[in-house]
Amino acid sequence: VHVRPGYQEQFEANPERYKGRNITYFDRIEQAFTYSEELENSLIFIHTGTYKPDYLIIDSSVALIGAAAGNITENVILEKDNESTITFVDGSRDAYLGYVSLKFSPDVTSSVPHHKHYCLEISDNCSPTIDHCVIRSTSIVGAAVCVTGQGAEPVIRNCDISDCENVGLYVTDSAQGIYEENEISRNALAGVWVKNHANPIMRRNHIHHGRDVGVFTFDNGMGYFEANDIHNNRIAGFEVKAGANPTVVRCEIHHGQTGGIYVHESGRGQFIENRIHSNNFAGVWITSQSNPTIRRNEIYNGHQGGVYIFGEGRGLIEHNNIYGNALAGIQIRTASDPIVRYNKIHHGQHGGIYVHEKGQGLIEENEVYANTLAGVWITTGSTPVLRRNRIHSGKQVGVYFYDNGHGRLEENDIFNHLYSGVQIRTGSNPVIRRNKIWGGQNGGVLVYNGGLGMLEQNEIFDNAMAGVWIKTDSNPTLRRNKIYDGRDGGVCIFNGGKGVLEENDIFRNAQAGVLISTQSHPVLRRNRIFDGLAAGVEITNNATATLEFNQIFNNRFGGLCLASGVQPILKGNKIYDNHNAVEKAVNSGQCLYKISSYTSFPMHDFYRCRTCNTTDRNAICVNCIKTCHSGHDVEFIRHDRFFCDCGAGTLSNQCQLQGEPTQDTDTLYDSAAPMESHTLMVN
Repeated sequence: VHVRPGYQEQFEANPERYKGRNITYFDRIEQAFTYSEELENSLIFIHTGTYKPDYLIIDSSVALIGAAAGNITENVILEKDNESTITFVDGSRDAYLGYVSLKFSPDVTSSVPHHKHYCLEISDNCSPTIDHCVIRSTSIVGAAVCVTGQGAEPVIRNCDISDCENVGLYVTDSAQGIYEENEISRNALAGVWVKNHANPIMRRNHIHHGRDVGVFTFDNGMGYFEANDIHNNRIAGFEVKAGANPTVVRCEIHHGQTGGIYVHESGRGQFIENRIHSNNFAGVWITSQSNPTIRRNEIYNGHQGGVYIFGEGRGLIEHNNIYGNALAGIQIRTASDPIVRYNKIHHGQHGGIYVHEKGQGLIEENEVYANTLAGVWITTGSTPVLRRNRIHSGKQVGVYFYDNGHGRLEENDIFNHLYSGVQIRTGSNPVIRRNKIWGGQNGGVLVYNGGLGMLEQNEIFDNAMAGVWIKTDSNPTLRRNKIYDGRDGGVCIFNGGKGVLEENDIFRNAQAGVLISTQSHPVLRRNRIFDGLAAGVEITNNATATLEFNQIFNNRFGGLCLASGVQPILKGNKIYDNHNAVEKAVNSGQCLYKISSYTSFPMHDFYRCRTCNTTDRNAICVNCIKTCHSGHDVEFIRHDRFFCDCGAGTLSNQCQLQGEPTQDTDTLYDSAAPMESHTLMVN
């Protein structure tokens, strides 16, 4: 059957010309459809022209195919300005519509309202195939394509649903169907809506440059979305809301003008093996009781963060590769409580994981590395649990607790950071247990500016500076830790630091096992401090301490070394088998620089020489005073930590007790100051 205006008259007027042919022509599509209802498996060819049917409701398995020279679809147009352009209803299970343009162009000046707002409508219990159609709607309400109702299961493929003034494709009310390789673009509202238990399968569609969201699933909408290219939409590429639960697999969601994926108001969903990148906001947002699964995705190069969980969001975030984002790889805030595990979070331009404003979360077995700021920040009342993560090779701190950040660090491997492995400050009070904190280019743990914390059963070793620093009114508890093989001291407490150190093993450190300085007053109880390359415990600069039942043994310079004026409280300590190398060097007439070089600070009497015009920053050992500065105007300064500047060759007269002079800077009386995080300056 053919729809070709004027050809039926030609057929009847020239019977000889068409002799032997049984071709039926109609001027109008409605006529052809009515005629075809008497036929089985009828086929209607619609020839070149613009058709404006009064109604077109398909309730049989008819096939309607455009037929024209050149671009078929552009030359065969079905258009209406009220009601739906074409509707498929019960009975059209095997119907076919292909190679036509469908237009719905309501007259906005008309006072007669239209009750149906669709260009193509597919309702209950039908499964037509819509193929290679161009679909356009200028209606500001409704949708260009509406698939609705139980048993609505069309196949829509290779269609162009674009430049519509409403939603592109709307699937609702338990409808299903297969939607493949369609172009859905530049629509005023969402490219795709899925609502009310609808469950479509959408594969290899191109959904882009919409003036709203790309795909919007809401009110318990579902769907399986695979290998779609979703990009450059004004709002999120994919939005999930109000109980919706789609499955999104191997899609590319990118270059959105806001975020990539937005899950909110109890949304769910499974997002698996997608590439989510280059969006202006976070790659994934999760908020307001939503609980999606985000698994094995690549989330990268976002203009803000990777995954942002806020406003009591939850979610399972696992096996993702999150990298190169401008803000934190994962941000958790405002009572959100996700599970974050088995992810790689790396090479961010900001931090790795940022937990703030009472954020929570179980964060385990992730690899967090090579981020520009802290690997993990925890602040403002947050209480996450971090367990069995590898946090390493960062350009600042490994884990940074500040401004009342709390939480638990258990069994993590924290290593090779430019700053400290862990920093705790300003009222933060975490529990840090059974971690390995090692190989830092600075210190192991820094507690400062009123920081607290419970550090138990950790291994802290091979750090370039002190294993643990405690300073500026901080008061942590260190219990049963092993602090060893540091390239500086074991524990350094200074500038009013406090703390309780109990039952720790502190050994084989290059500087003092415990250095206490500048108005600090810690409590050391039942620790073993041994095998150090310098002193066991040194107390200096008006500090004091309570030492009870400690064992201090086999340290090179001595066991307990006290500077002038220091009077600690001592009870039941065992100090034995120390090598006392400082006293031995003095007694043998050596310059103390011989045993210290400029890397250690043995404690003994030191002097200055007025004749040689030394300053308060220079120190001269007692044997150099007797030999090299004999007869000079000299002054005893105090008993304290120093290395001998005479032996170091930094004074005008060459040391007579030393070999070749070694040029060096002035003596430093404390371990080098730790580098504090600059995160707050750039956050």
